[in-house]
Amino acid sequence: MAFKVLLDVNILLDFVLQREEYEKAYTLIEWATTGKIQAFITPSTVHMVAYYVGKEFGDWQTKEIMLTLIGDIRIIDIGQDVTINALHSRMVDIEDSLQYYTALHHRLDYVITSDRGLIQSAIPILPVCTPDEFIKSNT
Repeated sequence: MAFKVLLDVNILLDFVLQREEYEKAYTLIEWATTGKIQAFITPSTVHMVAYYVGKEFGDWQTKEIMLTLIGDIRIIDIGQDVTINALHSRMVDIEDSLQYYTALHHRLDYVITSDRGLIQSAIPILPVCTPDEFIKSNT
């Protein structure tokens, strides 16, 4: 069975904007496309990616890019209870806590991110790793 993973915003930005970590992001997106992993994002990730991609490509192309991405990556909800739990957590960064507690709530297997702060603030129940770590441990 494929691992269920939350892809943090930086993974999608690396992929779409072909930033420095493009190759690793490409691998993860390819794995999501082929079913090797089940990839998930939150609505806030959609907002952030669309904002930065829109600055680079404009509105219409951004819509096409986002629609293509969510063809293989599922969007999971952040409800009120998850939001309250995240805000009560010991995690300082609100966006990180919302992402992490959403992944916990949906019983995902991993959070994949390049955000060192998120990696350091995670609790043992749900592992957080870099794209490189995840790819190396699953090839």
